[in-house]
Amino acid sequence: MLELVITLIAVIGALGLICLAAAMRVIKQYERGILFRLGRITGEPRAPGLTLIIPFVDRLHKMNMQIVTLPIPAQEGITRDNVTVRVDAVVYFRVVEPTDALVRVEDYRFAVSQMAQTSLRSIIGKSDLDDLLSNREKLNEGLELMIDSPAVGWGVQIDRVEIKDVSLPDTMKRSMARQAEADRERRARIINADAEYQASKKLAQAAQQMADTPTALQLRLLQTVMAVSAEKNSTLVLPIPVELLHFLERGARDGQPTDHRSENPEKPKTSEEPETSEEPVPEIAPVEEPASPYLDALTGPPDLGAVLDQPTERVTHGKGRPEQP
Repeated sequence: MLELVITLIAVIGALGLICLAAAMRVIKQYERGILFRLGRITGEPRAPGLTLIIPFVDRLHKMNMQIVTLPIPAQEGITRDNVTVRVDAVVYFRVVEPTDALVRVEDYRFAVSQMAQTSLRSIIGKSDLDDLLSNREKLNEGLELMIDSPAVGWGVQIDRVEIKDVSLPDTMKRSMARQAEADRERRARIINADAEYQASKKLAQAAQQMADTPTALQLRLLQTVMAVSAEKNSTLVLPIPVELLHFLERGARDGQPTDHRSENPEKPKTSEEPETSEEPVPEIAPVEEPASPYLDALTGPPDLGAVLDQPTERVTHGKGRPEQP
């Protein structure tokens, strides 16, 4: 009899231990427990630690409260300025109401993923290409608001949304590269032109100063000579003033001889004239005639003043020479 009692107690103890083990649940620190009793939620979510449930009656569902990193697949769309792009992003969210996340939506991760993809395509169509490339912070805020609005009813809070990459067609990349190159060339030309303008103003001021003080030009010339000769050069170049070149040019033009034509050109021989054996006749030197103002007036360049001042004279020709009055 005693052995039967001991056996019965041992069996009851074993059954109790089995039931206790079946009723014990451990909830981790980053989790919350939702208790379903006969299919209905009872009480508030269970806190982390050891909790007991009724075996075969209660069912405990654990919800993760950590921040979830959800990548959004690349979405292809057309921007407001008709450029085809592919944009991918990432969403950071967490569950704040475990009961709503478990009851109101079948799979809150899939729901957030689909909502993020739809919102990303919508934000692409409402934005320009320049905004996608340079104004991402504003787009991230707008995308976060678009995803967070329906997610609030699911017990999910969107912490952050980031656009990771924007893929452009190759033709658009080449066009943007040419545009950037042209813009940089334009800025370089403007800077060079501004430098030339400032340099010209300084040179004009320096020229005015040297014009007021001619000694400054000589000092500058000596400084240039010293700078050139300091490097032990074998050739020294000295600038020549332009006034000196003009002076030499005028001197050369004033001293140039006048080209006079021969008064007695030789008569060319023709092949038709017969050759004679006569002795050559010696040439008679011309007799110098006394200078005559009238003859000088005929042979020399006309002097209008002298001709007009002379009285009218009658000239008779004899033996081929004019007679003097």
